[in-house]
Amino acid sequence: MDLEKFSTDLIPQGQQNWQGRPEWFFNREHTDTYEQWYEGRYKRAEIWQKKIMEQLVSNDKRVKTLLEFGCGTARFTRWWKKIGIEATGGDISPLMLSQAKHLFEGDLVMADSHHMPFKNHSFDALAFITTFEYYKDPVKVIREAARVGKYGIAMGMMNRYSTKVLRRRVQQLFGKNPFYITATFYSPQKLTDIIHEALEGREYSIHWTCTGLPKWFPVQQWKLPFGDFFGLYIQLKDVD
Repeated sequence: MDLEKFSTDLIPQGQQNWQGRPEWFFNREHTDTYEQWYEGRYKRAEIWQKKIMEQLVSNDKRVKTLLEFGCGTARFTRWWKKIGIEATGGDISPLMLSQAKHLFEGDLVMADSHHMPFKNHSFDALAFITTFEYYKDPVKVIREAARVGKYGIAMGMMNRYSTKVLRRRVQQLFGKNPFYITATFYSPQKLTDIIHEALEGREYSIHWTCTGLPKWFPVQQWKLPFGDFFGLYIQLKDVD
């Protein structure tokens, strides 16, 4: 009789998939170095990303609590408190959450963003920071976010109109940079079209801005759809 070898891995090698495809955030080789990536060459980009996300979300004075899905190691989740917002983190990856629990003092939940285990209007807002690119059904995720988040949805993501997107795709052709193989890159307009489909019948406004421009460029943030990163906020208006 053949016996299956017992694995002591947190996630067995044959189960490193989500949505029917392999994902880097189920691979410890990549998740263990996630925080180091932000502390290195990506530090300047992170500073500007947080600046524009603060501007967008802080303009909605109703937001005091927030659920960030795809929180990873809670890099952004633990930052929301610094701008006066009480945050909770959610992620599908136990590898990422195992780090987050040592770095973040708030609540964490392991769940799929397509099926959020929360009641309607459990939080003032939902946030997705560099995670929305990995969802197979973005319309469903937005509808879930609008159900759980009462006043708004904040999104920060890699911009389709960036020279780095082309570089990433070329790297993949040579077997490098596995982080974006399953990612779908959006532009502000493309994302807006998806939002309109998801929130048909709702009353809302959309605000966005771009950053991630070269260091030598005269501005680091603008209202044009070009740059490595853009932030977008959906302000829901048909609620008390």
